[in-house]
Amino acid sequence: MLKKTITYTDFNGVERTEDFYFHITEAELADMEIDSEGGLEVKLQKIIDSKDIKKIKKYFQDIVFKAYGEKSEDGKRFIKNEELSKNFSYTQAYSDLWMELLTDEGAAAEFITGIMPRSIAEKAKTQNPDLFKEVNR
Repeated sequence: MLKKTITYTDFNGVERTEDFYFHITEAELADMEIDSEGGLEVKLQKIIDSKDIKKIKKYFQDIVFKAYGEKSEDGKRFIKNEELSKNFSYTQAYSDLWMELLTDEGAAAEFITGIMPRSIAEKAKTQNPDLFKEVNR
């Protein structure tokens, strides 16, 4: 799970610092793998190879919204749904996070690694060390 602390100025001009949480479970990754023709890696490679910036942006945004959620007070549940994602998308915190992900490759790689289950993130880092060199510093 990735806890992202974001300081932003809200729409009333008040500076706020809040924690936001993002996570993709192994079950969700399995579903994404099954739902992607040829698997996630093939789907992502096709999108990258197409150099279609709109498709790349859409895919990455989908991942951000799929990962966003709120922890229950007791820590037993991580609640995610379309309404929570939409509400997050309306905040300045989302805008600031999105601009960081678009402009900083290291931040984007760290985000993707941070939302994955730890075992899968470690495997990805091992298999693609150049991609994650910024994260490993």
